[in-house]
Amino acid sequence: MSRREIGTGWKGLLKAIGWSIAFGVEGFVIGLVASVAIGALITGEVDPDWFLVPGLWQAMAQGAGLIIGFGFATYHLGHRVLGRTWEDLRWDGQPRRGRWFGQGMVLGLLAAALAMVMGLAVAGASWTMGEGTLFGWFRSATLTAAALSLPALSEEIMFRGLPLVLLAGVIGRWQAVVATSLLFGLSHFGNPDATLLGLVNISLAGVLLGAVFFTPGGIWAAWGAHLGWNLSLAALGAPVSGLPLAIPLLEYQPGGPAWVSGGAFGPEGGILASVATIGAIILVSRWIPKQEGEV
Repeated sequence: MSRREIGTGWKGLLKAIGWSIAFGVEGFVIGLVASVAIGALITGEVDPDWFLVPGLWQAMAQGAGLIIGFGFATYHLGHRVLGRTWEDLRWDGQPRRGRWFGQGMVLGLLAAALAMVMGLAVAGASWTMGEGTLFGWFRSATLTAAALSLPALSEEIMFRGLPLVLLAGVIGRWQAVVATSLLFGLSHFGNPDATLLGLVNISLAGVLLGAVFFTPGGIWAAWGAHLGWNLSLAALGAPVSGLPLAIPLLEYQPGGPAWVSGGAFGPEGGILASVATIGAIILVSRWIPKQEGEV
């Protein structure tokens, strides 16, 4: 296996884009087949329409399928064809992967919680106690964390995997992070109650996750941050990118106006999430080793 260089300048950029498109096609096709197969194992029948109903089982099946698809595409195109090492792809090279995953998760948990807490003072948001018990809340939050972990990892492989590595080698890290983050935001266009500000904030979250990806923790830290952000919103009773997740006991009332609090889309639809995310980006930028070159 030899490393295939893609060059620099416009030719290098076009090659990076071309390989990224090939990566997306291969990963999506295999991931789609795998997702439908996993869904059939869960439901007992092949029913693509089952995925149209939001739910944890659907999220788990789709996430697992896309991990299979894009994981294979990473190995096939990134490792075997292009000759990128697992260190290049930011899967390996860090002996404390578990620690970085945990550090990323804490970052995501706190950043999302900060956006919600700011809503208490600025937007008149509040928490109310709904039906359920503390044990029921903990049990549901744990199951939700397990379910959300698969979509979080699949999206990291898709958007902060091979395409980000290839583009960063041609146009630089931050430019590549912004480019892939715009696609990340647009991928949520069809979510319930999506707004322009919501998509901008998800793109900002992509910048945050891209920055985390270039810390020594690599994809493991980015996965942790992604999971932590989503879990924080869900466990504290808010929708995750417009998708409500039924966790008992706590109910989050966002207050208003919607452009501040996020409204029905959840905190990610408001300006407070923008502030929290930008603050987290500034913090994470200090974790990125200055001396590390692009790959």
